[in-house]
Amino acid sequence: MKTNEDYIMQISKNTFEVLKNFSEINENLLIKPGNELKTISVMKNVLAKATIEETFDKEFAIYDLNSFLNVLSLYDNPEITLNDDYLTISKGNSSTKFWYADPSLVVAPTKDINMPSKDIEVNITQGNYTDLLKASNIMQLPDIALVSEEGKIKMVATDKKNKTSNVYEVEVGTTTSKFSMYFKRDNLRMIPGDYDLAISHKNISHWSNKNKSLQYWVALETDSKFEG
Repeated sequence: MKTNEDYIMQISKNTFEVLKNFSEINENLLIKPGNELKTISVMKNVLAKATIEETFDKEFAIYDLNSFLNVLSLYDNPEITLNDDYLTISKGNSSTKFWYADPSLVVAPTKDINMPSKDIEVNITQGNYTDLLKASNIMQLPDIALVSEEGKIKMVATDKKNKTSNVYEVEVGTTTSKFSMYFKRDNLRMIPGDYDLAISHKNISHWSNKNKSLQYWVALETDSKFEG
């Protein structure tokens, strides 16, 4: 039974896409009042933040985000009612009660990240991003590198532990600096799109989507090198 204190909303396709993407970073999610969603990986090496169309009126935690999204997919544009201890997903004569988790049991961001510097800045197109990840998957290459080579910046899919590794590369810019900055492929879980990428020599990167209010901060590997 709905009361005057219950909050009723619907989830847009764009927000569903964000939630699905966040579930690949962390199966937990702590939702706070407002229209901003944040998540962080269990290893604390990937942080994501999105501004969405909907506004939540209360804080609640979801322990298994994939399970919640699967239930949501059972319905066509359902209503979601936020109660004190659970939410209700309903459409017509059907409904599902989905209980909130104890917030202390979920892994959630506690603060934002401020980039200490922006030593490398490049534009990554959706085509370059998706082709790079596709190539790394096909050739089973676990590392993605941003490297300087004769004044050019290249993004490279490789296996840095294998000297005879197959390599896929794409040129993405120019530079006067010398560097080799490494990501683990599994940490690059952005929604495909065009991104402004900034990298600090302190091994943190910031990916800002050009067309959506969507940002990611991804740690680089400790063997990354920046000579300036």
